[in-house]
Amino acid sequence: MQFAYRPGKDIFRNVSLKAAPGEFVALLGPSGCGKSTLLNLLSGFLAPNAGVVTIDGRAVRPELDELGYVFQAPNLFPWLSVQENVRFGLRMAGRLGRDEQKRKALHYLDLVDLADVADELPNRLSGGMQQRVALARALVLEPRLLLMDEPFAALDAITRGAMNEELLRLWSTLGQTILFITHDVEEAVFLADRVIILGFPPDGIDSEVVVDLPRPRERRRSRTLPRFAELCDVLLQRIAGVMESRSRRPLAPGTEPVQ
Repeated sequence: MQFAYRPGKDIFRNVSLKAAPGEFVALLGPSGCGKSTLLNLLSGFLAPNAGVVTIDGRAVRPELDELGYVFQAPNLFPWLSVQENVRFGLRMAGRLGRDEQKRKALHYLDLVDLADVADELPNRLSGGMQQRVALARALVLEPRLLLMDEPFAALDAITRGAMNEELLRLWSTLGQTILFITHDVEEAVFLADRVIILGFPPDGIDSEVVVDLPRPRERRRSRTLPRFAELCDVLLQRIAGVMESRSRRPLAPGTEPVQ
């Protein structure tokens, strides 16, 4: 796959990425390496200039029911109740009757432990609770592929850790394939089966690391394992290599270093 916002300025060149059914893949890299752009290509929000993105052989489109997307911010409709936000996608897709939509929305709210606030407006909820609503909204469509763009980055460390464990619990229950963007090395190791490290444009994928930690994973126990620290160190070294390779690139013609 190749993609550029304008001619001659490739963001990705000859990128190839596969995820197995039910696999949890983390995308890790420094700011500016194109992680969110890659996720938008995978979702169909952006179209590649060359190549194709498919789910089981079908070209990806944003409206494809097999695809769910959780953004960095919850992006909830403030005038709709929690339950109405969760069933919004079902309404737009014309799937099920009103009563069945409500039943299904409440089921997924129960999975994220928010059934008791189904009738509240989003502004009555904490940031972590709002992001759980956003997660339920994505899951209610029962997508085969879930794309997550740093969904917990704005949360405090304690809430973020709890959300990581919540996500693993849901993933082990529902079995979606997940592609998860993060800047956090420890988060990537804790969550993923495999971590893909992105280089700066137009390099695309720099390398990947298989996370061979046992499952199920629990935050405090998993992070005390020697292998956890080893994997974090490997990823930090890979990221350092990406940063170093960028600093070695030649300057553009006609430019000079600042004295």
